[in-house]
Amino acid sequence: MGEKSLQVLNALDVAKTQWYHFTAIVIAGMGFFTDSYDLFCISLVTKLLGRIYYTEGHDNPGSLPPNVSAAINGVAFCGSLAGQLFFGWLGDKMGRKRVYGMTLMLMVISSIASALSFGKDPKAVMATLCFFRFWLGFGIGGDYPLSATIMAEYANKKTRGAFIAAVFAMQGFGILAGGVVAIVVSAVFNALYPAPPFQVNPLLSTVPQADYVWRIVLMFGALPALITYYWRMKMPETARYTALVAKNAKQAAEDMSKVLQVEIQVEPEKVEQLDGRRGRGNEFGLFTKQFLLRHGLHLLGTATTWFLLDIAYYSQNLFQKDIFSAIGWIPPAKTMNAIQEVSKIARAQTLIALCSTVPGYWFTVAFIDKIGRFTIQLMGFFFMTVFMLALAIPYHHWTMNGNQIGFVVIYSLTFFFANFGPNATTFVVPAEIFPARLRSTCHGISAAAGKAGAMVGAFGFLYAQNGIGLRNTLIVLSVINFFGFLFTFLVPESKGKSLEEMSGEAEENNTVITESAVETDLEITTSV
Repeated sequence: MGEKSLQVLNALDVAKTQWYHFTAIVIAGMGFFTDSYDLFCISLVTKLLGRIYYTEGHDNPGSLPPNVSAAINGVAFCGSLAGQLFFGWLGDKMGRKRVYGMTLMLMVISSIASALSFGKDPKAVMATLCFFRFWLGFGIGGDYPLSATIMAEYANKKTRGAFIAAVFAMQGFGILAGGVVAIVVSAVFNALYPAPPFQVNPLLSTVPQADYVWRIVLMFGALPALITYYWRMKMPETARYTALVAKNAKQAAEDMSKVLQVEIQVEPEKVEQLDGRRGRGNEFGLFTKQFLLRHGLHLLGTATTWFLLDIAYYSQNLFQKDIFSAIGWIPPAKTMNAIQEVSKIARAQTLIALCSTVPGYWFTVAFIDKIGRFTIQLMGFFFMTVFMLALAIPYHHWTMNGNQIGFVVIYSLTFFFANFGPNATTFVVPAEIFPARLRSTCHGISAAAGKAGAMVGAFGFLYAQNGIGLRNTLIVLSVINFFGFLFTFLVPESKGKSLEEMSGEAEENNTVITESAVETDLEITTSV
């Protein structure tokens, strides 16, 4: 862009890493902490819900009817998909900051309400739980495009990838926190209300107080979001939205002067020149031929890779407990009481998060601006394919006694390379490669494609496991990962480039400013 771009955008691109960067990471990241906590903690308590509401006449304690299980696990994803599309669009229309507070309050209210599901009748409890988890998902969905866009627009060129990835990496801590909260709550209730295992006394193995356990675990997700609400509202609107979309250069310069603590020149005449794009047909919208030619393949690449990744990633994450039980890593449900089972599932999930999920996220943060988004995504999909096949082909070997540790190690490696790979990069790249006026919308579309994949994973895995077995399901997932590897070639590398360079806005801006200069020269020549 050189000297022809707005000074406020240049200042952001070349700014050294400062305290406000870390503040923005924490404020945006706590939303993601809550997102992942709320989305994944349900898998810790579904077996408990089965014991409390559906155990009568069951030899297999904790098993929910397939349709109820699919609804509980998948309804938040339906909400997320709708929220990503709606709030992504709204973020480009109303501004990032104004919409950001809405999503957070929706998450807080729905998180608390989902734990207050009404009545004791199973149908009533499940219906209200699903209703509020849909709206929880709707709020969570909005957080995806807004957090990514805000962080991208605040960051500098050199470390932008690491900053956006760090926001997303808070998801790992959310998963970890879900496990820790479930372990602590179940330990307290197990000590206060001891119960015999299911095989000793099916009725007494689930104490009435167990109904509080899942409610406390779900409700805790509201706390971190509530704490960060005030700080979200204090953040100024991003300079790129204010200058390039709202066309208010004065406000953008004032806001960023305070944030960067430097004097930034107000350049209203440049914004007027850039605003000339509207008259020249350069301000193209989403459903135009220009967008299709310039960014169509990019959007196809970001949407398909996120869709394919989430089929594998969410089916793995949501059904860890079933996989661990199948290979004998969690004891048979009959040998435990209801609260002990929550504790065992939470411990297994926390161990996986601690050893592979969280390190994978932070490996991405460390290396994304060194080796690039494209390389990390390609490598991640490749190793996910390899390790899934390594689990599936000798599957019988892994189920034999004494081989479970090997299974868990390879299973953990698939998580590691998902997170040091496409799970992080599919979130980062859509926030960098589209124009400011469409950035939040395009990120929302890409993320919604991901949630569609998550729904395929949540619903499909459940029926595939019952229909074709776990081994064949893992083979299908490895093929899906391989397609993700292929579609990665549609996604451009954005390492070290400004947002305006990636989106083509720098080229547009320079063209407009050059044209203005030529017109001025012609007017002077004519008058002479």
